[in-house]
Amino acid sequence: MWFRICVLALAVACAGPAADKNTLTPAARQSNADSFEYVWKTVRDKHWDPKLGGLDWQAVHDELRVKLDQSTTMEEARQIMQSMLERLKETHFHIVPAEAYEELDKPGSREGNPGIDVRILEGQAVVTSVDADSPAAARGVKPGWQIVRVDGKELAPALGRIQESFAKSTLLDLIRTRAVTSRLSGAAGTPVKADFVNGAGKPVALSLDRARPRGIMARLGYLPPMYFWTESRAIRPGIGYVRFDIFFEPEQLMKAVGDALKSCGECRGFIIDVRGNPGGIGALAMGLAGWFMDRQGLQLGNMFLRANTIKFVVFPRPQPFRGPLAILVDGCSASTSEIFAGGLKDLARARIFGTRTAGAALPSVFEKLPNGDGFQYAIANYISQGGKPLEGIGVIPDEEVKLTRQQLLAGQDSVVDAAVSWILKQKN
Repeated sequence: MWFRICVLALAVACAGPAADKNTLTPAARQSNADSFEYVWKTVRDKHWDPKLGGLDWQAVHDELRVKLDQSTTMEEARQIMQSMLERLKETHFHIVPAEAYEELDKPGSREGNPGIDVRILEGQAVVTSVDADSPAAARGVKPGWQIVRVDGKELAPALGRIQESFAKSTLLDLIRTRAVTSRLSGAAGTPVKADFVNGAGKPVALSLDRARPRGIMARLGYLPPMYFWTESRAIRPGIGYVRFDIFFEPEQLMKAVGDALKSCGECRGFIIDVRGNPGGIGALAMGLAGWFMDRQGLQLGNMFLRANTIKFVVFPRPQPFRGPLAILVDGCSASTSEIFAGGLKDLARARIFGTRTAGAALPSVFEKLPNGDGFQYAIANYISQGGKPLEGIGVIPDEEVKLTRQQLLAGQDSVVDAAVSWILKQKN
């Protein structure tokens, strides 16, 4: 699900001139009609709720098919199909223009990056972290630097378009961030030019090599290869900390958490950082939660498919950690990250710090339509243990803490600091 978000970002951020206004050819009309029928039948046959919440899907078809047949441009036809999906009043149902969908057909074209992580802070693209041995670190890039241009193209106009299109969406932070990181990414070994404003307010223009991401390559099904890494340390004596980029590699992830807990000794508290973590294998939320639960029979929530229900039951470890647990999230925490954080929040086992998550908890499929456009649709619905959906809502932190550029330039992480302060106030 989550890796497809970058395609939506490209559709908005890279939008060029207006669509061709010429009348559609007979062949184009037929491909649009075939696409319309495919979208309609897919929702009818594969949506997790056969009744579609009481929506008269046949009536929607009959109403909008007439309008499709009267459309004269590709953009108009595309909007009609999108409006059909909007009748569902659910996220993860999208029509993506062919020019953006084509990005999915370039395997390996984005396997390299300069080692920079980014967030949009007060409308600006700001470096939030730099990998230690990355090309960016070697050239002196620091957290807090603003990115103004990538390969000569200003970021502000693209970010403005995304802000306008997704202002009311919980996906805003995720899509804006992906729009920037997708420009920085490319084939390993190729350069990317980036224009920064450093901590002193001076412009810095750098050509940065793209290197293979840190960590180990991980694969799952037909998803493109991804890189998995973990990092752990003692924030201060008695407070452990673990961060990882995706919910992959079960054996290595569980071992990393277990080792961090053991090395912490008599831990006063523990922090799990899933900021920027887009999710991955859903079952790993249950496995990870098992390190922190001492009661049998509890669950993080339920995922409802058309034919069955998946219960996210937690199986406690023989010697789980029972002390204060803080989970750090932000607008780029999605999917399994939300299930993990939201489930433990509902069970009153963890306190959540940061900003609202992406509200992108559902598994979805992405297919190419006969007219060349992409079609994304969800195949399940997730309800948290507290009885609420996460989709389009996200996990709301117990303590909202926002990063600022000034803090990053000073080497501070206000979200970590808030979690540490809370832990120190708790009784052993």
